[in-house]
Amino acid sequence: QVQLVESGGGLVQTGGSLRLSCLASKRSFGIYAMGWFRQAPGKEREFVAAISWSGGTTHYADSVKGRFTISRDNAKNTVYLQMNNLKPEDTAVYSCAAHPARSIEFAATQRPDYGYWGQGTQVTVSS
Repeated sequence: QVQLVESGGGLVQTGGSLRLSCLASKRSFGIYAMGWFRQAPGKEREFVAAISWSGGTTHYADSVKGRFTISRDNAKNTVYLQMNNLKPEDTAVYSCAAHPARSIEFAATQRPDYGYWGQGTQVTVSS
């Protein structure tokens, strides 16, 4: 069982930055790939970014490439999402997720591949 707790959300103006954190339960963190997803009101949950167990492989949605950076610190059992140049369309509940690693360099980008989810943290970008 993996437990995930997000933090770092909030209200920011267009063009601002936020860094989200996701703390994972200690025993299981080291063998899971991690991802961030988001869900805006009235929309489906969508993929944002993913990172492999080693940190050597990352994937991003086209809408956030060049603005968001995913990283992880396995020693701290934490994955991060640095979000820069935020736009009103980035407003959503952001959730981190985990799936067992198929290899140290693999990270899934599809929602059904992720079996563990956090509760989410709200990010609101004002125009």
